Amino acid sequence: MKQNLAHVLAGNSFALSDAEGDMEVDPRVPTGLFSFDTRFLSHWVLTLDGERLHALSRDDLAYFETRFVVVPGAASHYVDADVSVIRHRSINEGLHERITVLNHSAEPAELIVRMEIASDFADTAEIRQPGPRQPVITAASDHRQLRICYRREQFSRETIVSSTAPVDVDQGGMTFRIRVDPDGEWHTDLYVEMVIHGAGGRDLRRSLAAHRQRARLDMRADLKQWFDQAPQLASNRRSLVRAYEQALADLAALRYLPLSYTERVPVGGLPWAMTLYGRDALITCLETLPFTPELTPATLRMLALVQGSQPDDLHDEEPGKILSELRYGEAAAFEEQPTAVYYGAADTTPLFVILLDEYERWSGDVDLVQELRHPTRSALDWIIEYGDPIGDGYLRYQPRNTVNGVANQVWRNSPDAVVDRHGHEPAFPRATSELQGYAYDAMVRGARLARQFWGDPAYAERLEARAAALRERFNRDFWLPQREYYAFALTPDGVPVDALTSNLGHLLWSGIVEPERAGALAGHLLGPELFSGWGVRTYAAGQRPYNPVGAHLGAVWPSDNAVVAAGLRRYGHHEEAARVAAGMFAVVETLGGSVPEVIAGYPRPVTKYPVQLPMAGRPQSWSSGALLMLLATMLGLSPCGEHLLADPMIPEGYGRIELLEVPGRWGRADAYGRDRSSVGGRSRKG
Repeated sequence: MKQNLAHVLAGNSFALSDAEGDMEVDPRVPTGLFSFDTRFLSHWVLTLDGERLHALSRDDLAYFETRFVVVPGAASHYVDADVSVIRHRSINEGLHERITVLNHSAEPAELIVRMEIASDFADTAEIRQPGPRQPVITAASDHRQLRICYRREQFSRETIVSSTAPVDVDQGGMTFRIRVDPDGEWHTDLYVEMVIHGAGGRDLRRSLAAHRQRARLDMRADLKQWFDQAPQLASNRRSLVRAYEQALADLAALRYLPLSYTERVPVGGLPWAMTLYGRDALITCLETLPFTPELTPATLRMLALVQGSQPDDLHDEEPGKILSELRYGEAAAFEEQPTAVYYGAADTTPLFVILLDEYERWSGDVDLVQELRHPTRSALDWIIEYGDPIGDGYLRYQPRNTVNGVANQVWRNSPDAVVDRHGHEPAFPRATSELQGYAYDAMVRGARLARQFWGDPAYAERLEARAAALRERFNRDFWLPQREYYAFALTPDGVPVDALTSNLGHLLWSGIVEPERAGALAGHLLGPELFSGWGVRTYAAGQRPYNPVGAHLGAVWPSDNAVVAAGLRRYGHHEEAARVAAGMFAVVETLGGSVPEVIAGYPRPVTKYPVQLPMAGRPQSWSSGALLMLLATMLGLSPCGEHLLADPMIPEGYGRIELLEVPGRWGRADAYGRDRSSVGGRSRKG
């Protein structure tokens, strides 16, 4: 995404503009005003006396609010401008823009202010080449309103722009003919309403907002409450505190209410993933349990609500399978893309079980465990039955939808991501290594839930036996003794895919690794082939497919590194975990602002600066969550019954770190640590 673009966002509604505040179609990025996978404004350009305006400054006040100061004329005479304009923009249920014109001269100014307005109602899936549409436009100057409506059978979307000031409205926009006194000002408020029509012409967004009081949500009060509920970070390293606060703000921004639901869940991130992705949401929740645990119950309930119930090739659905993606756009509605409810992910289902168990460990919320008993057992059944298509005991994936389904149904989901060290792709169904770790962990955790909460010790024993057999089989079949690491994947014939990848960290995180092998894995993860200095690469250098700017073939992902660091700490490799955390925090502190989705895998000594990939999103929920997970890993936070334990390993140069009021089953607890200290942490019941 272009770094000079400005955005405001609230949940899955966002506006992306240039530095002046104008929105124009760009095939490279989704500029415009979007909500629920539809672009409601494709053209929003302000002119003064027919002249485009140029930016003096921009002030990003909050994730949902920004202010542009713009002037007419070229850069050479900015300072001589007699008139300036302030565009104050905010977003909630709709877009609000207050336009203020300031006259700096000693004479009255008569001006023509024009807002050019259009909507192409493009689906986010077609931004690079929007299809032709013929919306119906109604201009009503007497009502100070412009309505643009698009309908295709029962699919209907409408943009309504209203002004508080008298205005001439035409089909291309709004024109204000104004007079501003010397040293005076003029303003108008423009409101953009985004309407999603359901059966009978009902506005789904407004109806649901009224039901859930969403339209009356005070964004500032909501953000304050969000911060008040989260732990406070105290450190003499101010850049660390700023990064923490930015991550919290981004997580607040990336919560939305699906049309069929009443609680907010995380979207993937700006700009391409502004909807519910099962994998992103589950990992975000796992990352943020010590900080924002309220995300988890809503996410688990939503995913249980749309859990797979039948075999369906188009949507890659199977009974018990957990959702991969939920979309509301036109392409999904008419099944031109299978994304209305799409299940093309093999990792979401075990992650669902893992999250429920981990949430109970932190929260003690037994009621949720009981409520989700059936969906959780269905998920475990899917792992054992549908997830093992050839009966060799390994969790595998193969797309049912061979036309436009996702080929690689793991977090490395780009088409070329699963290859051996020579670039050869394994046949389907593919058993990647991290899937086996997730499946093992899910069965171990499912056994605990069955024994402690569901009163089913026989089921628990069966799950434990399967988990033990999987662990034994995995450590036999995936281990490459001459290379001293686990294979990336296994072919249907049992042949190892010998690439060296960051999956080793996921295996440590899951607990499937034999303890005596953990040291070798730590050596690889922090070795020069995988560790760039900023973080662990997805794919090791020195292998033929390696590419430092390849998303899953050499780039560095904060979300991946958070899991790697947690895995290293699980097996006692504390120094190595601290190095990974320090590298990731250095990325955030160097770049400033939101945690990027991904950076290039160039060696740190070569670039001296983290190189962001052009199509990477920012902010992203699992990237912001990664920073929190890394912080928890540095402090060594873990629940132990009714207490919070802390076992800090703080990197050199970080001094003292205090995390205050960590929520959990103990009430609220504090944790602290000092760099290279082995002592720290206290908890209290509250």
